Parts: sequence; structure tokens; C-alpha cells
Amino acid sequence: MNSGLKKTFSLFEVIGVELEYMIVDRETLAVKPVCDKLLSHAAGKLVSDYDNGAIAWSNEIVNHVVELKTNGPVNTLEGLDSHFHTNVLQINDILLQYNAMLLPSGAHPWMNPFTETKLWEHEYNEIYALYNRIFDCRGHGWSNLQSTHINLPFSGDEEFAILHAAIRLILPLIPAISASTPLLDGRLTGFIDSRLEAYRHNQDKIPSIAGKIVPEAVFSQNEYHERIFKKIVDDITPYDKDGVLEYQFLNSRGAIARFDRGAIEIRLIDIQECPRADLAIVACIVALLKKLTRGDFIPLEAQQAWSEHRLYDILLDTIQHGEDAIIHNPEYLKLWGMPDKPVTASELWKYLLPLLKMEMDSESFNDVAFIVEKGTLSSRIINALNGDTSLERQMKIYRQLSESLITNQLFNCVS
Repeated sequence: MNSGLKKTFSLFEVIGVELEYMIVDRETLAVKPVCDKLLSHAAGKLVSDYDNGAIAWSNEIVNHVVELKTNGPVNTLEGLDSHFHTNVLQINDILLQYNAMLLPSGAHPWMNPFTETKLWEHEYNEIYALYNRIFDCRGHGWSNLQSTHINLPFSGDEEFAILHAAIRLILPLIPAISASTPLLDGRLTGFIDSRLEAYRHNQDKIPSIAGKIVPEAVFSQNEYHERIFKKIVDDITPYDKDGVLEYQFLNSRGAIARFDRGAIEIRLIDIQECPRADLAIVACIVALLKKLTRGDFIPLEAQQAWSEHRLYDILLDTIQHGEDAIIHNPEYLKLWGMPDKPVTASELWKYLLPLLKMEMDSESFNDVAFIVEKGTLSSRIINALNGDTSLERQMKIYRQLSESLITNQLFNCVS
């Protein structure tokens, strides 16, 4: 189900990346639940995973979403966007026979999840069916959210503590460069990152599963089990008496620890308009994490002192306002080396980006610079709408996004 790290690696030695895409009708752009047909065609039989060399394909909980992932951990991000792009084109070729294609961005803009959701009905179906019984997976937070996941390795408690502390600090900044979901139900929601706003509520029935999205300040495997996993298991048991759901998969924080594979998976990133944009954002986040883990901003002990509640408050603002969110917390600004007067998240990213240049390849750096300058994909979509949220206008913009996916070029404007 994930691009896993099957053996222990040290910090930043390898990386795993996952990209999720909607499958839609080529003419109407309505979601089209044919992932099972896609995988069956590729493999010659019904499967839930298809090995296509450097990239693997797999199903998700709903049948209109396909996940592309690195086929195991890779040593470098260099050239990875081209591998993903090649697979996008191959999938689109297969989907032609179903009059379907892939559509980027983190949420379908006008899908009605209560009438259009179709769960995956094959392997792992008992797990998905149980999720559906507990949570009702027809909502946007289950059936209409596509993201980019980053899997980063650690070896032992010491490296876990270093990596977890750094990841927790950057989570509030991620929507300010990666939000791509301003629309749900055919209208602007008022949130730049509507996917994350829906995501943080999709398991309100059992609050311990997602927590505050920002993980708790825990820095060892034993502490993680005691403070996070144990509570999840206790709370899910009345709904899952047979123990079908594994606690490591249940954990839905914005970054989840996978001790079974020695990795932390970052899950807050909305998928973008093309793999080139996705991998540029991945490179940017990894570069910032490298500097944090080296102690370039503040020492580890100071990083670990941040509670999830304080970070969550900042995250809520960037989920709603994206790059225009105003960061008021003077201590958060100070940790990055900025003056303690309020700044927008965009201004903070403009300050941070030059510091990351030596850690990134030139194309990724330039692409993130474009995003920071022109705005998140959400903001660019809103600008392209220009006040017109009619279905006709939305279809025109999202067709252009589908062209961005095909050409692997960043979305800039609508003619």
C-alpha cells in the first residue's frame, strides 16, 4: 500500500515517494471508478499492485484513484519526476480504452462523494469495508483527497528523535507551498487547502487516530507506542473487535512513524499539477529537513520542546490561508532566524528558500521559486477562475491542469 523502506537505512540515505491521481472521464471530467480495470489490463489479471520497473502502481480505498510510488526506496530524487511522468503517460494510454484519463490536484472540484464514491471491492476489501462501516467513507475526507507522500528513513531511536523533531516543525509550512485544493462541491470553500481541512475531520468519531495532525512530542519507539499507538488501539477496539485494522495503518497524523520499516511518512502535501512540481516540493522539504537535523537553525532540544498544540495553531492558519497566512508566533519565527514581527507564510518561505539552494538541484530550486513567487497551485487556480466558478470555467481550468500533467509543466495562467 505504501512505498516502503524494507530494511533499515540512516537519515536521508534513501527516500520513497508516492503520488495519488484521480481517474476521470475524458469528456466530462467526472470521476471514473476504473482503477481495477487499469491494473487488470497492465498485469493481465486483477491485482492491487503492479510492478512497472522503477515505479509501481496500486489501488487506494476508492476505485477512481491510483497511486504511483517508487518501487522501494531510491537513493536520489534526481530524474524521479521523469520516471513518474513516463508512468502517467503509460496509464493515460491504457485509460483511453475506457474513455478515461488521470487528473491532477488534491481534490476533485465538483465531485459529489455521497453519490459518486465506489470503494475498491477486491483485495483488502474487508479493511476498506470496515473503515466504511466505522467512518462512512463517502465524505470528501475519504473519497476525494489525493496527496504526495514522502517516506524518510531512520535507524534506531536516536535518529528517529532527530527526524521526528524536524518534521514536526515544518508541517505547518507545507500547505503554504503545496495547497492545490480551493474547490469542493463546485464552489470555493474559503480554504486554500480544502483537502487538509476535510482530512483533519474525517475521523472525528475517534479523535486519537489523527490527533492534532501534528504528531505529539514523542521521540522514542516506546514512547510513541505508549502515547499514540496504545490510545488508538484502545479507542478502535469497540468498533473492530476482530482486530482487522492495524494500528500503524490507522494512525492518520500528518506524519506517521512506521517502526516496522524504519521510516516516517509525511502526508500533508497536496498533489500538484505535474510530477515535476511534486518532486520540486519534495526536494524543498527534504532540503529544509536536512538543515534542521544538522542543527542549522536551533538545537535538537529546542526543536523537541515544541508542543503539537502550538504547531497546530499555525497549521490551521496555513490550511485556510496558504501562503497568505500570517504567522504571529514570535518564537516560531525566531527559530528560523527571522525577526519576531508577524510575517506571511510566503514571506517566511521567501526567506528560507535561498538558504536551501545548495541542498537542491537547480531545476527543483527554480520550480519552488516559481511556486513561492506565483503562489500555491490553489492560488493560481483561484486567480484563473477570476471570480467565475461556473462549471464551464472550472472544466476549462482543470482541462489545462490535465495538460500540465501530460506535458510535465507547471501551471501558470489560463488564456
